[in-house]
Formats: sequence, structure tokens, C-alpha cells
Amino acid sequence: MSVVSHSNDFWHDAAKSVRIPTRAFVDGKHVDPAGGKTFDAVNPATGKILAAVGAYDASDVDAAVRSARKAFDKGDWSRCDPAERGRVLVRLADLIMQHREELALLETMNMGKLITDSIKLDVPSAAAVFRWYGEAVDKLVDEVIPTGENRLAMVTREPVGVVGAVVPWNFPLKMAAWKCAPSLAAGNSVILKPAEQSPLSALRLAELAADAGIPPGVFNVLPGLGADAGRAIGLHPDVDCVAFTGSTEVGKMFLGYSSQSNMKRVWLECGGKSANIVFPAVADIGAAASAAALGIYFNQGEVCSATSRLYVHASIHDEFGERLKGEVSKFQPGDPLDPASGMGALVSEEHLEKVSGYIDLGKKSATLVAGGDRALTGSGGYFIEPTIFTNVEPGSTLSQDEIFGPVLAVTRFESEDEAVGYANASIYGLGASVWTNDLSQAHRVARRLHAGSVSVNLVDNVDVRTPFGGVKQSGTGRDLSLHAFDKYTELKTTWIAL
Repeated sequence: MSVVSHSNDFWHDAAKSVRIPTRAFVDGKHVDPAGGKTFDAVNPATGKILAAVGAYDASDVDAAVRSARKAFDKGDWSRCDPAERGRVLVRLADLIMQHREELALLETMNMGKLITDSIKLDVPSAAAVFRWYGEAVDKLVDEVIPTGENRLAMVTREPVGVVGAVVPWNFPLKMAAWKCAPSLAAGNSVILKPAEQSPLSALRLAELAADAGIPPGVFNVLPGLGADAGRAIGLHPDVDCVAFTGSTEVGKMFLGYSSQSNMKRVWLECGGKSANIVFPAVADIGAAASAAALGIYFNQGEVCSATSRLYVHASIHDEFGERLKGEVSKFQPGDPLDPASGMGALVSEEHLEKVSGYIDLGKKSATLVAGGDRALTGSGGYFIEPTIFTNVEPGSTLSQDEIFGPVLAVTRFESEDEAVGYANASIYGLGASVWTNDLSQAHRVARRLHAGSVSVNLVDNVDVRTPFGGVKQSGTGRDLSLHAFDKYTELKTTWIAL
């Protein structure tokens, strides 16, 4: 049986025996929190506690930074042949795939996402990112600048030093790979702080990294609360760079931490409220409706670039709405370990309450046409129905706030200018989608949209070979592609008299 076609019974049996990692991995070994504190890792599908995970704080961060700095200065990783670093990262990619089922279970049990997504998408994607940067790093070349005949100028890339990677709970393993793979490939030492809601797969990743041959101190994983461990990383004077994915609110905190400490580089991938515009010239209205549903209900809508604002031209609005409602049945929530389920659980009870609050607000200001209620209430888990609101005012809270759940806000428009105006009227600028069979319109609108990525006749397309990131309050810098190396390296100019 293929690993991606296991049954519900298989996954539940496997979940009973999977090992739950609970301790930080620092300087090549497991360590206990100095303060002895823990926090609960909870299964969002049941509300039950999986394990007590170590809650590491500022003193633990300081110890991890000292270890990372010592390893960086020693040079076994930072100054070794880039090809050797690449070989180690490729070995790590292989190990991730060898432990695919285990990592998928940890992702699903800890975060609530569908096991089919964990096994088919998240784990293979994380492995592919480590593999790609491992294969790319020795292809980067430095520069020689044309100067006068009696002097030579060279421009070289050097690793920044110690990198703090602070990642979110919605794609725990994949986001860790996005930050850590290029950073490690460039020769840095890394301290990864996973979100407190979903630390388990990152802790297992640390063990696999050591097995792959990454030296002690080079890759450290430290779970803890954001106010403790995350803040300590941001404020630490010997952390040279922070790469963060999460909310805009917390991203701004890291900018403040940098200004209060050592002006460390801060790279942010923050919130989003991506627009999806459907024009009358759409080639296949059914395909567009299916993609619109996927763009908001995939991963329970817990996606920073989810196309949560849908703008449909008035001439096709009603037909599109009927097609869209027909897609909702594909995303009915169920047990995340059951491959037949259409959507998983929200990550926590707190987040369920937040999303439910937005739905209650929407019921007062817009027209509810699908969903709107909690689901599987007897399970103890945090489930909510896929929800659609129409007649959403462009400036309303429902249209402007990042809900981060399976809630779609639909607004009709009359003209191209109106649609572009609605789409750009947001503090965010992460992604956008455009549906039209008019080639000129596609290029024209894509150029006018204020977003880091625009997908035409697609939703939220992402590939390791292309940069991902946003404008405005969606953040700074880019993940993925060769451009990610820009975040984790410094340029040095060296002049030589001949």
C-alpha cells in the first residue's frame, strides 16, 4: 500500500505508538529547560493533551546563542566547502522522506491539519526545500568588478552569523524548512523557535539534522512561549538576524526588539488578506469556483496567503455564487486522521473563539449563504464549517481583518478599476489571484495589484524556485528561490592593489 493511501485505521493505530519529542535540542543534544517549566501540546481534533513540552526562556536562549556562536566561530560549518554543506542538507532531505509517516503524524496530531495534506504536501515539500538549497549552494558565485589595471575589487557573500528563525503553527515543518534551509546552506548557525501550538515536528527535525551530519551547535531547536523564548531571541545582542513568519502584530514587535538591542536584521513574512478577482472573461467558471473554494478552505483557511476576499463581476456574480456553494461539500470538517475528511480542526480553542467571533460579526453586516457554525461539537475538537458571506462591504471588518480561518468574504464589482481599487484597499499585500481569459487584462491587472505574488487563473501558487513574500504590512524580504540567500548573507567588498 502506498504511504499516501493508508486507511483511517492505519493512521489511528500509528498515532498510538508515535514518539512525542518534548525537549529542546541544543549543541547536539537534548536539554531540559533551566526553569523546569512546561506547556501542553494539545491535539486540536480532540482537545486532549499529547505531552508536556519544555517551556524554554531567556536563560535557555542565551545558552543556545552561545553554542551557536561557538559553532559559527569554530568554522566546521560556516567555513567548510559549500558543496559539503550541500551534501549534508541533501542527506537531511532524504531522512525527512524516510521518516515521512512519523513527521506527518506529528504535524496532524499537533496542529489539526489533514493527514492527507501532511503526508502528500507538507513533509515532501519540506524535504524538497532542504534538497533544493543543498543542491543550489555550491552554484552561487562571487563577483569581480572591472576596475583600473592596478587594482582589483571582489564582492563576496559571507554568512551573517547566528540566525533566529521564529516560525508559525500553520505549516510547522514547511515554514521551518523555508527559513532554515537557505540559512544553513549559507553557513549560518540557526536557533529555531517553533510556535508553542505546534513544536513537535521541529523537535524531531533537530534530531534528523544531527543524524544527517550537521555539527553540534549549528542547528538548535528551542520550544517556548513567544513572550519568553521569542522575545529573548529578538532582544539578544549576539543574534545577528531574525527571520519571522507570523502575525503583523508580532512582526512589529521584532522590529522593536531589533531597535532596542543590536539593530539585527529582521525579515518578516506577516499577515495577508489576499484578493481573488473573477472577471466576466473567465474561461471556465466552474474551475474558478473550485479554485476559489480551495483558496480559502485549504488547511482550514489557516494560510497567510489564503484568497479570503473574493471579488466577482456583477454579470456573473449569481451564477458564480451557486457554483461556489456547490464546492463547500468537499470541505466538510472531519477527523484529521481520516483520509476521507475534507477539512481538519482549527489549531486551538482560542483560535476557534476568534474565528467564531468574526462569523458572528459577519452575520450582522453581510449575508450568510453557507456554513457559519461549529462542527463535530461532541468530539472535543476545534472544528468549524466552511463559511461564505456575500454582500460584504469592501471596507468592513470582514473584508479587512485577517481571520485566518475558513471564512470567505464575497463582494461584487462593476468595473476593472473598481475591482483593483477594492483589492488594493488593504494594509496587506501578500498574494492575489486574477481570473480572466483576456491576456491583456491579465497582464494589466497583475501589474496594478499591490502584492508580492499574483496568480493568473490559479490561486496561491508557490514553488521553491520562485520568491515568496509581501509588500506593505505583509512583511519584508523573500522566502524561497535564490533570493532567500540575500537575507542570510552579507556582501563584502575587498580591494587589492596590484
